[in-house]
Amino acid sequence: MTGADIVGALLRDYPPLVDIVPADRIKGGRLPLGTKLPALLVKTVSSVERQRLKRGATVRTNDRIQVTVRAASWDEQITILDLVVDACADRTGSMDGAGNYAVLTAGRGPDVEGPGDSYEQAQDFRASFDKPNTQGA
Repeated sequence: MTGADIVGALLRDYPPLVDIVPADRIKGGRLPLGTKLPALLVKTVSSVERQRLKRGATVRTNDRIQVTVRAASWDEQITILDLVVDACADRTGSMDGAGNYAVLTAGRGPDVEGPGDSYEQAQDFRASFDKPNTQGA
C-alpha cells in the first residue's frame, strides 16, 4: 500500500469526480498514449518512513503524492482540480494495508501545455499512514 493507492482510491470513490473523469481514466504510473481526455495520473513524488530504533508491527509512512489532470480545456482542468481537492483533502480513515491514514493538500503546480494540445496541471497531497511491517516486529 502506498499514499498513491490511498489517493487513487479516494478519487475513484468520489462520485462528482467520476461523473467527469471515469474511474478507468484515473491511472497510476503513466498515462498511455491515446488516453481519452479528461484523465488523471496519480504518482508518488517521495516517501519517508518514521525512523525508530526498533521497528514495530507498523511503520508510519509519509508520502508526497502528485495528481496531474490532463484536460481538453482550461475550464475543465480547473473544475477537475477543484474536485480532486474535494475528494482527497482532509480525509482520514483506514483501508486494506493502510491504517490511520490522513491526507492533506500540499500545493498546486503550474499550468503547463500537455501532450496533444491538452491542458495540464498538478495538485500535490501529503498522505500519512501506518503500513504493516513486512520485515517482522
